[in-house]
Formats: sequence, structure tokens, C-alpha cells
Amino acid sequence: MIYKFLLSSDEVANYRREIQIDADATFFDLHKIIMKCNDFEEVEMTSFFICNDWWRKKEEISLIEIETDSDVDSFVMEEEILSDWLEEEQQKLIFVFDYSKERGLFMELSEIILGETLATAKCAKKQGNAPSQFIKEVEEVPKPVSTTSLPIDTDDEFYGDEEYDPEELDIKGFEGLDEPENDLELPESTELF
Repeated sequence: MIYKFLLSSDEVANYRREIQIDADATFFDLHKIIMKCNDFEEVEMTSFFICNDWWRKKEEISLIEIETDSDVDSFVMEEEILSDWLEEEQQKLIFVFDYSKERGLFMELSEIILGETLATAKCAKKQGNAPSQFIKEVEEVPKPVSTTSLPIDTDDEFYGDEEYDPEELDIKGFEGLDEPENDLELPESTELF
């Protein structure tokens, strides 16, 4: 039996890959052909996630054994056979290639070819460039403060009308602020500092 997987990315719109692999191959074999056809470097950690129809992650199959709670099983790519996990077309998976940033490729088992075998996995079709394997952290550098000042408009209209009359100012609510009897009176025993 041969499995055909279609790969896509949410980072690169025109990216597509078709992988063909024997159903009796391991997830590690699938990992190797995905890395090769995308020109990715080997890394310490990648994972496949078996997903439901809405891409929700269910089971994880990782490149190396992950220490988990005793209640959670740990599955390793070299030990897991594809056909033990994938039985019907349209099965969805996510291949996480950048584990620290949780970036991955969407995979769908597009076709199962019965009665045929494939000795070596292959990338049957390539379209577009693969997403960058690693995203470099860019430190935000503060923009330098300009040492040149903005030109100042000395036109009187910029600051207001020359015919400003202080009597026109509405002082309602501001009455008595300058008068000393309105200062806050505190008992002499109050310490402020």
C-alpha cells in the first residue's frame, strides 16, 4: 500500500509538496523525506501530530522520546509504523519542524493506493518555496531621537489671536485657587515625609 500526502503551509501561499511513501514505513522515514524535499537541516526535535478534521492536535509522535506524565504515552518516530496510525484518506496531520516556535506544515493523506509498494519514499511534486526553517529573532532597536528640531512657525496666528483678552477666559471652577486660605490645612502632628 502507498500513501500520498499533500503538504501545505500557512506561511507560504503557493507552497505544495506531494510525498509518496510505503504504508509500512515509519514516521521517521516520512520525517526524512519531508526534511529532504524542503532542504531543511536536521534538528534535534520535530514532531508529527495526528489531528482531527479541524486540525486539532490529538496524538504526538516525536523524533526523540519526550518525558511526560505517566498517564500520557510517548511515541517515537522510529518505532511507529504509518499504517498503524493512518487508515483512511483525508486523515490530517501537522509536521512541526520548528519546535521552539511551534511552526509546521499541514499534511493530509490524500490517497491510499492499494496493491502497490514503494521501496523508497519520494517527493513526487514540488510547488513554491518552503517556508524558512528558522525565524531569526530580531531585536527591536529603538529609533534614534532626532537631534534636529521641527521648524517653529513664528506666525502669530500659530499661537493664537493677537487680540486675546484675558477677561474672555471662563474662570468658573477656578475661583480662589491663588488665595492662601484655601491651602490644605493639616494638624501639626502629621508627618509628610
